[in-house]
Amino acid sequence: MKKLLYLLIAASVLTLSGCVQPPGQQKSALELQAIQAKEFETDKKIAFAATLSVFQDLGYNVGSANLDTGLINAKSPTKQGFVPFIGITMSHVNATAFIEEINKGRTKVRVNFVNARETSSGYGQRGAQDIPIEDPAMYQDVFTKIQQGIFIRSNVN
Repeated sequence: MKKLLYLLIAASVLTLSGCVQPPGQQKSALELQAIQAKEFETDKKIAFAATLSVFQDLGYNVGSANLDTGLINAKSPTKQGFVPFIGITMSHVNATAFIEEINKGRTKVRVNFVNARETSSGYGQRGAQDIPIEDPAMYQDVFTKIQQGIFIRSNVN
C-alpha cells in the first residue's frame, strides 16, 4: 500500500512539473536600450531621413513622421489567417523610431518593433496580443541599413 502511495505521488509530481513553465526572462530597460539604440555621426535631419527610408524599404507603411519631435510610427502590412477553434487572426508589426540630436553632428536613433496579433471568432469574441521583438540581430540589421542610408545622404552632393 505504501509503495503504491509513493508511486502515485511520484507520478503526480512528474506529471505536474511538466506543465509548469519557467517565467520568460524579460530584458531590463538598459538591456533593451542597448539593442534598440545606436548613435551616428550625423545631424538629426539626415538620420531622420535615413530611418524613414529604411522603414519604407522594409515594407512598412509610415503612419506619421515628424522631424521636430523626431518620432516615426510605421506598420507592416497585415497578414490574415484562420485558426480552427480560434477564428480569424490578423497580425502585423508596429515600428517606432525616436531620433534625437545629442550634440552637433551626433544623433541617437532608437527603434522599437512589436508583433501585434488580433483574433476574432464567429461568436463575437476578440483578442489582442502585443509581443515586443527583442532579437538583437534584427535591430543590428536595421541599424546597418540606417548607417548605409546616412553614408549615401552624407556623401551625395
